[in-house]
Amino acid sequence: MGYEIVTDSSADLTDELIEEYGIHIVSLSFRVRVGGEEFPCYVQGQKTDYKQFYDRMRKGEMVDTSLIDMSTCRDIFEGILKRGNDVLYIGFSSALSGSYNAAEMVAETLRDTYPERRVIVIDSLSASMGEGLLVYYAAEQRRSGKSIDEVYDWLMENRLHLCHWFTVDDLFHLKRGGRISAATALVGTMLGVKPVLHVDDEGKLVAVGKVRGRRKSLEALVDEMEKTCTSPTEQVVFISHGDSIQDAQYVERLVRERLNVRDVQINYVDPVIGAHSGPGTIALFFLGVSR
Repeated sequence: MGYEIVTDSSADLTDELIEEYGIHIVSLSFRVRVGGEEFPCYVQGQKTDYKQFYDRMRKGEMVDTSLIDMSTCRDIFEGILKRGNDVLYIGFSSALSGSYNAAEMVAETLRDTYPERRVIVIDSLSASMGEGLLVYYAAEQRRSGKSIDEVYDWLMENRLHLCHWFTVDDLFHLKRGGRISAATALVGTMLGVKPVLHVDDEGKLVAVGKVRGRRKSLEALVDEMEKTCTSPTEQVVFISHGDSIQDAQYVERLVRERLNVRDVQINYVDPVIGAHSGPGTIALFFLGVSR
């Protein structure tokens, strides 16, 4: 008896990692209000045009997002169960989305239908490639022969060691999402202030500091990593960006120079999160002593 790993599209895993580890993706979706067009965040075998999404945001178009599609989630879970395997689902932080709860509802119905199988649903308490990094470690352990219980135990023990540090380029996107006030966004923009934020132990987005200027905000992410990172030379570090690849590569260069990490993976922030953080978002993810 084996098990298969499932996550949602907000994990922001690269296509290469999804294919290499055989990870199943339940896609969240987003709707561009102008014209009412709706798009899935991930379709297997297809490239999502993230650049077009961010360009439309830069033009001022508004975006709505949705939870996972429960019928699609059920189809993926049930397909695994019918193959005689168990399901290990690692979901978007329940403090930021209802997708984890939706997946748990699907799992509960399937547990009754397939009592001989197991469907384990884990709240990652993480977002973007922080969630993705947990999925990556789970997939690595599965590849090495660890059982579903061993991987579950590791995830529960280490999810609060998955550090998220990020900054945004345009404060008004955070204002629209209710994260900061209109006055703070206006004054901060006028002064060139950039926030430094992280995800706390409850899986919530929290502003913890601010610096003057874009370059310093990027360097502040790596400063925070230096404070708490554990065994950096053994780590794979993830960096996500809101259509700002050059800034992501700058952070990568700093991380490699200052911490000599084993590897770095870079990918876009998906539209569901990007709708709230905006173009220019840069996020850094790694394992640390604490969040």
